[in-house]
Amino acid sequence: MYDYGLSVLEQYGLTAFTSGRVRGALLCQTEKGPVILREFHGSEKKLSMQQQLLEKLKKQNCFVDAYLRNQEGVLVSRDKDAIPYTAQIWFEGRECDTKSETDILKSIRTLAQIHKIMQLPVEMDYVGRDLQDEYSRHNQEMKKIRRFIRKKGASNQFEKDYLKSVEWFLQKGEEAADMLETTDYKNLRQQALQKGSICHGEYNQHNVLILADLYRFMRKILEKYCWDLHIARKMLSAYNSVRPISESEWQNLRVRFCYPEKYWKLANHYYTHNKAVVSGKNVEKLRTLIHQKKQWEEFSKQCFRQE
Repeated sequence: MYDYGLSVLEQYGLTAFTSGRVRGALLCQTEKGPVILREFHGSEKKLSMQQQLLEKLKKQNCFVDAYLRNQEGVLVSRDKDAIPYTAQIWFEGRECDTKSETDILKSIRTLAQIHKIMQLPVEMDYVGRDLQDEYSRHNQEMKKIRRFIRKKGASNQFEKDYLKSVEWFLQKGEEAADMLETTDYKNLRQQALQKGSICHGEYNQHNVLILADLYRFMRKILEKYCWDLHIARKMLSAYNSVRPISESEWQNLRVRFCYPEKYWKLANHYYTHNKAVVSGKNVEKLRTLIHQKKQWEEFSKQCFRQE
C-alpha cells in the first residue's frame, strides 16, 4: 500500500500519531508537533540555500517552516522505493483573508520585515535574466502567439478574445519596457545582487527581487479589488513604515505595475499547453483582464504619479 512517504519519518526518529493529505503533501502529528512530508523534485543545492535562509530567519525570531535533517544529517530522505522526501516543521494557522484589510496590511508589514533580513551571499547559478531582458522576451512571445493564432485561425473563445485585445496589451508592454530604460534599474539591480537580496516566494536571486515580491503580492490583492487606489496606497504606506521604499525602487514598482504580466502569463500558458482545449477558467481570467484594463491603466498612472 502506498504510504505517501510516511515510512521516511523513521529516518528522523519520529512517529506519526495521525496523518492526513494536504495540498500535495502529508501532514503528520508527531512528538515534535506538526511535520509536513513532501515529495522532493528540486535541486539539493538550492534546498541547502533555502535552509540557510530559513535558519537565518529563525534566529531573528521568525516563525518559519524550516526543514528537518534526518539522522544522517541530510535534508532529503528516500523511502524503500527511492522516492525522495523532505520534512518540515509546520505551524497551525490560517491564510491571509484577502477580504480583510487588517489581514492584508499585517501581511504587507510582515513581508517588509522579512525583506530586511532575507539576504545571502550571491550564488551565480540562481541569478537569472534581468527585467529588461525579461520584458523584451515576453513582448516577443506575445507577438509570436499572435502570429500563431492568425496563421491557424482563431477556433475557440480564448483565441478570439486574445486577437481582439493583444494590440492594446502589447503596446502597454512595449511602453513599460521603454520606461524601464529611463529608470535607475541597472544600479538598483546591482545593489540587490551585492546585498544578496532574495525573494520570499521563490528563493531566487533574480533582478530586484524584493520589489518583485511586493509587486506580486499587491497585484494579486488589487486584481480582487478591481485596482482600488485607496487599498493600494494603504499597502504601500504599511510596507514603507517598516522598510522605506527608495526613489529608485518607487520608479521600478511603477514600471512593474505598467507591464501586463498577467496577460502575458495567460497567453504563455495557452501557447505552452494543449491549445485545442482551453479551460473556461482561463477564458474567464482573460476576459476579466480585458474588462479591467482601463482601471488597471488609470491605477498605474495615479498611484505612482509625481506630485
